[in-house]
Amino acid sequence: MAEGYELPLLLFAGFRSLIDELHAELAERGHPDARPAHGFALQAVGVRGATASEIGRRLGVSKQAAGKTVERLEALGYVERADDPADARRKIVRLTRRGTEVLALSAEIFDRLRGAWVARLGEDRVTGMEEALREVAPGGATGLDAASWMTG
Repeated sequence: MAEGYELPLLLFAGFRSLIDELHAELAERGHPDARPAHGFALQAVGVRGATASEIGRRLGVSKQAAGKTVERLEALGYVERADDPADARRKIVRLTRRGTEVLALSAEIFDRLRGAWVARLGEDRVTGMEEALREVAPGGATGLDAASWMTG
């Protein structure tokens, strides 16, 4: 029988292996500066864009922390700031073509990585693992506040 402490370590090791492989391939394919936190932030920006306050709420971080992340993403060319057409006092952060590209590329790579797990473990085991994790993950893992949780 496994020790209780092994489960979180194994889950984290599996997560880490996927993320490390993703970022190695992103670097090879033109995104060497992309970091795991950037993926969470780009998802928080979303296809419609968001204000820094909205991004902060979605990530579970302060507006200031979100602002620093947005500055970094802007410097890397993943997002841009634009006037909010509904309120000239606000700025909307929007994905650039490069930001949309890195998200689409990430999705493609994750599909391939899942396929590699299926090839190694079998479809039934991978599907069973996903179903079991959905059952125990809060809210089915959607809206996961991982970025702020991992940084304290």
